Amino acid sequence: MSGALAERLRIDAAKHLGSFEFSCDLDLPLAGLTAIFGASGAGKSTLINLVAGLHQPDRGRIAIGSTVFFDASSRLALPVERRGLGYVFQDARLFPHLSVRGNLEFGQRRAGKHAGGASVGFASVVELLGLGALLERRPHTLSGGEKQRVAFGRALLAQPRLLLMDEPLASLDAARKAEVLPYIERLRDEFAIPIFYVSHSLDEVLRLATALVVLDRGRVVTAGPLADVLMQAAARPFFAGAEPGALVFAQVESHDERFQLSSLACDGFVLRVPRIDLAPGTAVRLRIPAREIALALAPPSDVSITNRIEGSIESVVSQTDGHPAHALVTVRIGAATTLAVTITRESVERLALVPGLRVWCLIKSVVLDAGALVLARGQAAQPALQRAPANDARA
Repeated sequence: MSGALAERLRIDAAKHLGSFEFSCDLDLPLAGLTAIFGASGAGKSTLINLVAGLHQPDRGRIAIGSTVFFDASSRLALPVERRGLGYVFQDARLFPHLSVRGNLEFGQRRAGKHAGGASVGFASVVELLGLGALLERRPHTLSGGEKQRVAFGRALLAQPRLLLMDEPLASLDAARKAEVLPYIERLRDEFAIPIFYVSHSLDEVLRLATALVVLDRGRVVTAGPLADVLMQAAARPFFAGAEPGALVFAQVESHDERFQLSSLACDGFVLRVPRIDLAPGTAVRLRIPAREIALALAPPSDVSITNRIEGSIESVVSQTDGHPAHALVTVRIGAATTLAVTITRESVERLALVPGLRVWCLIKSVVLDAGALVLARGQAAQPALQRAPANDARA
């Protein structure tokens, strides 16, 4: 929501569903894509169904900005159709008797005085989602990925103030997921409509999210900006055994054709990576595993590693991955980036690593390959990137 402060979603509510008890206390800005993450049965769909009005809480209050959706104390429950929300389910749920055009026009007709989102035009939705060649076709002739793109368009054309997506890729195979993911990125980046995106896939979360809510057994474990939550010890057990690491937001700065390397402008520093086929200015995300970073107490010179980045230690914690020999060191880089570094406890003691100490993070360019850059086109949803002065860019 450029040019204005984002509205906030406030949820303080509880719901009893059979033997499942859900209780949620959240206060989140509505901007970008907020992923609702957790294992099956964690309460992800329950959360967005409470927001949508498909479930009514047993107690509590739900509001977006000054609009109250539910308030048990005043017996207020705003009907689903008056909440001004869009909803995309796991299955597209298109009207089989209508063409693609007809399904999209149905969404347009739902946009009335209660729609609270940014104005979205028919032509812009068709262009963004690549639906031009599909307009006269019926749903039964579409692939799974095409059906979901139509469902996205129908929801957008209702002019929602918030778009809810309940595992929209769950029913698709790997090829169809790869087809649809770039369209979700474009929705996030090119429309000023906030998205709540339910998923149990960490890969999807890393690629799409700007903020993250982690749920477990009907309770909120933690919530906040994506990069911050990924670094939190409380959230780490829920990432399905993924090793510790940091998420770095960057922009492609330039390409070195001689050595087939690319320079990425990050948060006050530059990273050199194997050449990526993206134009300068493209926003990217990198997942840097903690075990791929080494630490030094002084800026090294006679080493092959070219990414040498100065920072300050924030914390030192032992056995974060269950191995008694390991320690996890977090290092603050620039204004908004924190790197996670796995080293041995022996190294921590030998180098006398403590919070506040200045260190240099050493990252081999070869580990920042296509695998680390699976998040291409990732929105740089952190504070504005600051270009490092030339004499400080230890790339």
